[in-house]
Amino acid sequence: MPHVPFLSRSGPAEKEGWLAALRAAMPDIDIEPFERLGDHARATAQVAIVADPDPADLRQLPNLRWVQSLWAGVERIVAELPKHGVTIVRMEDPEMARTMAEAVLAWTLYLHRDMPRYRHQQTEAKWREHPLRLPSDRTIGVLGLGNLGRQAARALLGQGFTVCGWSRSQAMMDQVTTFHGRDGLASMLSRSDIVVVLLPLTAETRGLLNAAALRAMRRGACLINFARGPIVDATALLAALDSGHLDHAVLDVFDEEPLPPSSRLWSHPSVTVLPHISAPTNRQTASRIVADNLRRYFECGDIPAAVDRARGY
Repeated sequence: MPHVPFLSRSGPAEKEGWLAALRAAMPDIDIEPFERLGDHARATAQVAIVADPDPADLRQLPNLRWVQSLWAGVERIVAELPKHGVTIVRMEDPEMARTMAEAVLAWTLYLHRDMPRYRHQQTEAKWREHPLRLPSDRTIGVLGLGNLGRQAARALLGQGFTVCGWSRSQAMMDQVTTFHGRDGLASMLSRSDIVVVLLPLTAETRGLLNAAALRAMRRGACLINFARGPIVDATALLAALDSGHLDHAVLDVFDEEPLPPSSRLWSHPSVTVLPHISAPTNRQTASRIVADNLRRYFECGDIPAAVDRARGY
């Protein structure tokens, strides 16, 4: 029976939950926490399952060929491991894409139906109706047209919204007006009523939505960030909200998580704070994907499509 180490810096309950799900999905493979492995198992391990692993622990697996991450976002492990070291395979789970599309649609509708305004009116006991726009009259801009972005765009199209999208390099999608590159970013931002961020965090996307980019957005537009906090300049975002240039921001990700109690974002009347819940990894479906990947490797030697270390995802 193959031995596969599991490495994670999560808390005990989180680690045990993952171990139970992984073992249930692949009873024919011996999965053990790194700290419980003997010297022989560490010396012979060729693949490891990881969730925010300690790089020092990975260095104690000298024959490691690749790691299967349980997360879709891999910017931390990419930054912590040598560029020419072990192959990194990130989690690509259709259930995660479906969950993210659901969240994008839900919170887009939250903004589309003026729910922040009605919530504020309730605190003032104010009874006032506001005009409702048709979805077709509102343009949603999706930043990032990978698997998550495409699924989200389809969900928005199904609700009747006009959708445009931006990616670093040119991409095409039916019924979606697409833009790419730095010049295309300003064009897409300027025509979007709601901008949804679904980009990976890389050197090129860090700080992408800075003060200049936020100024390029329509006056009164809204922002949803379901990607990574550092993509959006939080100081510039607060300034844009304070000035009234932007109307509202729904934020699920932050530079520091958990978001510190001292952050202005908690109490800002034009910000909705979420605790990184837009698309949590589902243990059962993710474990089945890991099981399939590991069985193919042990049976045929096939390593799944890996992260492009130069691009960061």
